[in-house]
Amino acid sequence: MPLESSDYWNRKRKFRPELTDNLIELCIQKSDIFKDRTWPDVYNAIARIPPAGRILKVAYKRKGKTIKIVTAYWLD
Repeated sequence: MPLESSDYWNRKRKFRPELTDNLIELCIQKSDIFKDRTWPDVYNAIARIPPAGRILKVAYKRKGKTIKIVTAYWLD
């Protein structure tokens, strides 16, 4: 699945270098599709990432076959 980064995510990625595209893709694949409560066209993915067991949240938009990452962060 091809990933595209938003301008906001490109700025925030400097402060979260441990969140790679592989972790984001794994989170989207493992999670159910949740609609965001603020924006109607944004979806959320929440999944526990092994082996550390931390919970990752990713906000993304679907654009055809590509996925545009809005933001991603650890919940714990």
